[in-house]
Amino acid sequence: MPLGPWRKKKSTKEHLVDNEEVSAGGGGGGSSGGGAGLAGAGSPGKAAVNGAGLPPPPANLRPKLVFHTQLAHGSPTGRIEGFTNVKELYGKIAQAFNISPPEILFCTLNTHKIDMDKLLGGQIGLEDFIFAHIRGIKKEVEVQKTEDALGLTITDNGAGYAFIKRIKEGSVADGVKVICVGDHIECINGKNIVGTRHYEVARMLKELPKNKTFTLKLVEPMKAFEMLEPRSKGATKPSDGKVGTGRSTLRLRSKGPATVEDEPSEFEEKAVKKVDDLLESYMGIRDTELAATMVEVGRDKKNPDEFAMALDETLGDFAFPDEFVFDVWGAIGDAKMGRF
Repeated sequence: MPLGPWRKKKSTKEHLVDNEEVSAGGGGGGSSGGGAGLAGAGSPGKAAVNGAGLPPPPANLRPKLVFHTQLAHGSPTGRIEGFTNVKELYGKIAQAFNISPPEILFCTLNTHKIDMDKLLGGQIGLEDFIFAHIRGIKKEVEVQKTEDALGLTITDNGAGYAFIKRIKEGSVADGVKVICVGDHIECINGKNIVGTRHYEVARMLKELPKNKTFTLKLVEPMKAFEMLEPRSKGATKPSDGKVGTGRSTLRLRSKGPATVEDEPSEFEEKAVKKVDDLLESYMGIRDTELAATMVEVGRDKKNPDEFAMALDETLGDFAFPDEFVFDVWGAIGDAKMGRF
C-alpha cells in the first residue's frame, strides 16, 4: 500500500531483592514466581472507581505497585515503583542497577530474549517481570539500496531510541547479516537521529535514493555469552496471546498519571492488532500504544469524518494519509462487529 504524504506538523543495594542472584538464563523463571504485586493489597480493578462505585482514594492512600526487574544479559533482581511513564520507568531501572537511563534500549516482559512480541509498550500487567536490554556493541554498516523498500519495520522505546522490530525475509536489509532485530539506529549517513520518532526514521530510510549506498550506525543490545543466538528476523506476526498474566494492567501515559485498568477486552485486542498491521503497511512502523490510542479515539465515533477530525486533533503530528484513516475506521468497525 502507498506510504502517503508525510509531514511533521544512590545506593544500589536498597533497590535489589536480597538473595536473588539470578542470571538472565534462569531469570525467565522470575516471570512466573517473582512478578509484580501490590504491597499489602489485592489486585485492584478499574482506577476510575472502587468496588462501591465511589471515587478512588487519594494518591497518598493508594497501595504502591511494586514490579520486579532484571537486566536482560544477567543481573540480580531489582524492585521498582513510583513511575508514571516509560522515561520514569527507565529512570527507576537505572537507579536500581546504578546505570545511566540512556543505557537502556528497550524492555521486554517475562522474557530476557529479544522477543519483539513481548516488548514493553504502554501497559504492564501487574504480575509482569520486566527485563531491561541495555546498550551493547556498536557497529557501522554500508548498505546498497537496490530496492525502493529496505524491508525494515521500525519502532521506538518511548524515550528517544528508534530500533528495528522486524526484517522482511528476502529484503535488502535481510541480505546484510550484520543488521539484526533489536538494533538501535543511532545514525543515518552520519546524521545522529537519537530523539527522532520512529515514524520519522522510517520516512528517512524510505526517502534514501535508490541504487545509492548509505551508512547506518547501529547499537545492538548487550547479550550474555551463553545467550548468543542465531540472527532473528523478528516475529512473522504479532503474538495473539497476552503478554501479561495479571488480570489488571498499569497503563502508562505520556501526559497525566498512570492508571490501573482491567486487561484489554477481546474487541480492543483485535482492533489494536489490526491497526498495528495497518501502521506497518502504510508507514513501516509498529507501535501498539499508538494503535491503542487510535482505537480509543475511534471507539465512540459515529462516522469516519468525525473519527478523522478527532484523530487529527489527538495525533495531528503524524499527518496520516486519508486512505489510512479510512482503513483504520473500517478496522475498528470490523472489530466491533466481530468480523475478525
